[in-house]
Amino acid sequence: MIRPLHSEPILSEAFPDMKTAAQRVSEDSRKQKKWTAAEILVLLELPFNDLLFQAQQAHRAHFDANGVQRSTLLSVKTGGCSEDCGYCSQSARHDAGVEKESLLAVEDVAAAARAAKEKGATRFCMGAAWRGPKEKDLEQVIEMIRAVKALGLETCVTLGLLKEGQAEKLKAAGLDYYNHNLDTAPEFYGNIVTTHSQADRVDTLRRAREAGISLCCGGIVGMGETRAGRASLLAELANMTPPPESVPVNNLVPMPGTPLADAEPLDPFEFVRTIAAARIVMPASLVRLSAGRQEMSDELQALCFLAGANSVFYGEKLLTTGNPDTRRDERLFERLGLHAI
Repeated sequence: MIRPLHSEPILSEAFPDMKTAAQRVSEDSRKQKKWTAAEILVLLELPFNDLLFQAQQAHRAHFDANGVQRSTLLSVKTGGCSEDCGYCSQSARHDAGVEKESLLAVEDVAAAARAAKEKGATRFCMGAAWRGPKEKDLEQVIEMIRAVKALGLETCVTLGLLKEGQAEKLKAAGLDYYNHNLDTAPEFYGNIVTTHSQADRVDTLRRAREAGISLCCGGIVGMGETRAGRASLLAELANMTPPPESVPVNNLVPMPGTPLADAEPLDPFEFVRTIAAARIVMPASLVRLSAGRQEMSDELQALCFLAGANSVFYGEKLLTTGNPDTRRDERLFERLGLHAI
């Protein structure tokens, strides 16, 4: 007998009480597999349909398959960073035309967060272009966190390298997530950044984790790395104990005036493969479509959602790069039958 359409419960009904990212990742880490870069490379080299099938299985085992978490990112301090990250237009060492700006007022940040919530965002992320925060600046950021938290939003900041004791202050203010990407494979890191090491980033992640803050940690693809390099990056992320609760996958947006301004675009299917592999090796984490989404067609974004992406940055701007406007996103989500989580 042919079953009528929708005779089985839809997944959103099967998951009435969605667990927090921290709960999912913590529970999953008890049976966490340690991945080698070679094993992940095998995944990346599977036939495309086979890879997406595996990713869909992992996704549906942990999430509402049609739910997408929405975050908004605001640059609270733009330009003038002392680091030389080759992808970043905010570095003072690059002539990218980004003017140095002072730290925003708490009232302005709260107003932006309120507007983001009204448009459907559930997490508000604040980014500052620093090597790391000075104590006087940290106090103002703490006030921003408190103001955003009071609106009922999840809070996230990216402030660079943290010193001893700073993560604890951020946690006490109500910080939910600390964003600090590994950027790329350990063996390729020196090709992208020379003013600090990837080990410095890992140390900051350790400080945040020990303070009880969830991690938002991913990387950037399309910077000239190999497929094996992308596998190595994913292995580093997946083997954290536990893995990051949020994993942003950024597709490089070449910025004029930066060392990577003329980088060759990554094959779109290779980007989807990276999303799918991230979903398989970090099945309980949110996998976020981040930088580069403005340049993606609706069809490419749909493939990324099929591959296991279930989080996006939502709003017209990501720090200094563009992002699809909310109207385009709403139209796309409606066409795909996606809803907010």
